[in-house]
Formats: sequence, C-alpha cells, structure tokens
Amino acid sequence: MPLDAMCLAAVANELRSELIGARVEKIQQPERDMLVISLKTENGARRLLASAGSGDARVHFTGRKFDNPDSPPMFCMLLRKHLTGARVTDVAQPSSERALIISMQAPDMLGFATEKKLILEFIGRISNIILTDEDRIIDCLRRIGGDMDDKRQVLPGLLYRPPEAQRGKLDPMKVSQDEWQRIFEASYDAAADEWILSRFAAFSPLVCRELAWRAYGETDLRTKSMTDNGAALRREFFNLLASVSAGACEPWSLSDGEGTPKDYSFTRIMQYGNALQAARSVSFSEMLDDYYAHAAQHSRMIQRSSALRKTVRAAVEKAARRVAAQRADLASAANRDYLRECGDIITANLHRMVKGSEILVAQDFYGEAGAERVIPLDARKTPQQNAAKYYKDYTKAKNAVVSLAGQIKSGEGELEYLESVLGEIELAEDDNDLSQIRAELDQAGYLKLKAVEKARRRGAKDIAKPLEFISSTGMTILAGKNNTQNEALTFKTAARSDTWLHAQKSHGAHVVILCGGAAPDEASLMEAASIAAYYSAAREGGKTPVDFTQVKNVKRQPSGRPGMVFYTNYSTIIAIPDGELALKITKKVM
Repeated sequence: MPLDAMCLAAVANELRSELIGARVEKIQQPERDMLVISLKTENGARRLLASAGSGDARVHFTGRKFDNPDSPPMFCMLLRKHLTGARVTDVAQPSSERALIISMQAPDMLGFATEKKLILEFIGRISNIILTDEDRIIDCLRRIGGDMDDKRQVLPGLLYRPPEAQRGKLDPMKVSQDEWQRIFEASYDAAADEWILSRFAAFSPLVCRELAWRAYGETDLRTKSMTDNGAALRREFFNLLASVSAGACEPWSLSDGEGTPKDYSFTRIMQYGNALQAARSVSFSEMLDDYYAHAAQHSRMIQRSSALRKTVRAAVEKAARRVAAQRADLASAANRDYLRECGDIITANLHRMVKGSEILVAQDFYGEAGAERVIPLDARKTPQQNAAKYYKDYTKAKNAVVSLAGQIKSGEGELEYLESVLGEIELAEDDNDLSQIRAELDQAGYLKLKAVEKARRRGAKDIAKPLEFISSTGMTILAGKNNTQNEALTFKTAARSDTWLHAQKSHGAHVVILCGGAAPDEASLMEAASIAAYYSAAREGGKTPVDFTQVKNVKRQPSGRPGMVFYTNYSTIIAIPDGELALKITKKVM
C-alpha cells in the first residue's frame, strides 16, 4: 500500500525524536530513486532510507545493507557537497500531506551556516526528493518540466512550490464533527469506505475500509443504509484522528499464513479476521524495513526486470520454434527408405517410361505380392533424372538424421539454459543481480550491452561472489544466485571433497557446504538443503527433493554454457524452502 499521510505522520513523530540534532556523516544512492543517509545521533549511528519509487515511496531508519553503484550518481554527489556535515534542525509534515520536510543547518563554502531543506514528496508516480536552499530549488531527484501551464515545475533555480492539495478533498484534521455531519447528510449514496476516500485527504483505501468495519462490522455498507445516520462512522473517524493527534499510533503489519507481508498501517487492522495475521512491530522503521525487504521488493524487481525477462522469453520462443522445426524435419527423414525404394522401382521400369510423365504406376516389389506403387514424377526430368532425384533425397535424409539429432540435442540444451536464466531473474533480489544476469547474456550472445556498461562490468569486483551463510553448527554454506556464480562456486571455489546440493529437477542455485573433507553434520545438511530449495524455481512448491553429492561427482555439460551440469552418486533429502532461515543464518558483513 502507499504510505498515506496519517501513517507518514506517525513515522515523522518517530523519526523526529532521533533526527533533530543528528549530523549527516555519509550519503549514498544505491538505486536510482533511493537515498541512504548515514547520521550520527545522540543514540549512536543511524541510517535513514528515503525512497521516491512509484510503488515503494517511504522514509524510515534501516538496518539493511545496499550495494552501491561503481560511481555515485550526480544527484548523490550534489547532496554530499551540500549536506555532508549538516545538522538536522527540524522534521515537519505539512498538514495531512504525503510530504516530509527535513530542515538542516549546513556549512557553505566559507564555513558559514546556511539553511537547507530536504523535501520528500510521496505522491505516486511523481514522488520526489528535492534539495532547497531556503525556498529555492538546488536540484531534485526527478525533474518536472513546465510544458503545461497548470503543471507544477520542479527544476533547479526555481522557487519551491508545494504540491497542490487534492481537488475536492478536505483536510480531516481541520473538519469539525458538525461539519462532518453536514457533509455526510448532503452526500449521494455510496459505500462507506468510498465516501470517506472521496471526501477527505490523508486516508488510504485500507484505513477507509477499516473505519467502516469498526463502525458497522462490514466494509461495503452504503451510507443511505445506515440507520444511525452515520453516527458510528463519525465516532470511529474522529477517534482515529484523536489517536493520530495524540501521537498514539502503533505500527501494525498484516501477513498471510506463510508469513509473507501483505500490508501495513498506523492502526491495527481487524477487517480480515483470520484470513490475515496482524502483528505489532517494535517501531515504524522496523515495520517498513521488513515490509519492503519482502513483499514490495519482489514487485519492484518484477518491474525492473521486465525488459530483461522479455528478451529471454523471446529467445526461448525462438529456440523452441527452431527445435520444433528440426523435430518435424527428423520425422520426415524417418521416411527415407521409402525414397530409396522409389528410386529402385523407377530404375527397374526405365524401359517403360518416357519423359513428360507425371506419375509411374508399377509393381511394388517391396510391398505385398501383386501390390502396385504410385510414384510422383517431375515431368521436366528424364526417367533417369527422376530416379537420381529420389536417390539424392534419400542420401540427404539419411545424413540429416545424424545432423538433426545433434541440432535437436543442442537446441534442447539451449532451452534448458534459457529457462534457467528465467529462473535467475525470478530470484533476483537487487539491481546487482540483474546486472550480472545481463553480463551473462551478453557473453552468451543473447544481449548486447552498451560499451559503457561493458567497461563498468570489466572493472567491477566480486562479480561472481556467492551468498554466504553460517549454519547453526558453524559450517560455511555458499550459494550461487545465477549461472555465473554457480559456475565459479562449483568449479573454482569449492574443493572436490566439499558437499554439493541442488533442488532436484529444478533450476536454481548450486549450494556448497565447505566441509574440509569431512561429512557435514545433519543440521548443516538440512539447512543447506533448505537454502537450495529456497533459491530454486521450486521455492513456492512446499516440500522439495534436494540432491546432494561431493563436488567431484559434478561435471559440466558438453554445451559449455555456464552453470549447466550433471552429477552422479547422489542422495536425496526432502527440504522445505525457508526464507526466514536463509535470512537468519546469512553471514553478517561487518
């Protein structure tokens, strides 16, 4: 869900207590629309995350680590120039608006203190992060031009103008109960949640439905069906506003039966009953950090990987069509003996034939006694030439059987490889994962990277660095998330006596337990199997068979494509894909 103004107010109250007086130590821009600001507060070091993504706009403290680009973006460098060393003086939210203004005192080039403001606007597709010197825009993450008269311009050098209030909507914090009642009685018939959403700013659809449920025990009751003339709805409406004004909001998240986060709010959501589980977080920052680390991250990666996924799917379809055509040709070649027989029959009947005939009806000495065979002829050829054509087609079909079999095997290997790449894209967790997949496809000839990106990839370090885990008994477990990492892990990093695991008959990670020649303990083996199942295409399938063997029993497939292997002398165990376990035993990078 979007971060609505009420929830943002609660977040702002939480941030304000630690941000005021904090000093900006470092600024990073790990993604195109995300900033991470490292701060020194009275309570120690904190990291503030601000995102202006269209589907994940928010602000909160974070404990997560992010991979930075090889060179910082221009906006990040500008923020470092103006804000490094600045102290936060205020954190304010315009009334009922999805915006936050962080005021700072920052030293200028001569060392004098100047007022800077970092303005965070969370308004859908045009969410933005804007840096101003008092009221003049220095620069912004997303520049908005002025090609239309009624369009707000957000450009360097212009005076900052806040976004226009939502047309036709009232600020709920400024509405009295009498005014609320007059608006209600003058309204047309509508569902209760839709009525609140259309009349008042600051509320999300989820909270509007919750107010209706709290008032009447259902979410789709219409306003004209309320026997109390909206009294219960008004009561819940102003009770909620009172809790927001008093700073009594609480961070509540919703998850399904498998623990996957589905939604969040600043108040407990009870409308779903037992369908979703509600859990209170320690803080709003923890709630938002956890939520966007799981559910929203997946949807964000789907959006960012759409072009790459489209390219690979097109290659899959092309390879599948080619293999289908080769199989059809092979089926035709299977009838090659018929061609040789036709040539023999024509040769045996040359004395009866003349040029210009279109068919030959002759005794079929390859068939049953007395049977005849009708053989099509080319009227432009002599009888001898027609016989030679059938022998030539027979020889061609006989040779094609051998070549087509090899081509089909190669095509099937290509399809398997491309499908494994699709699996990699589904498991990608950040832009660095996608970058590695693009480099792999470029090397394989399916994608052409720009020269600048190729140069950056050549200069990048640890391109094939796998995930690292520490089992509950202290053993190191490594897992590759793409074919390049799998190749390096299995054939370069791992020792021949280490234990190798892979989800059975499923594309996914190569997992290695670094055993030092000894057999892994049962706990480490089960945890490694769970990781192999989780980082595979079988992630959503529940119990998953996982094969394991020593690395020395794993061999490259003859195709030469990275990460494509076969293995022998293996055993199988049943594992459950467990993302929480993977997160718990991930090696913490200091």
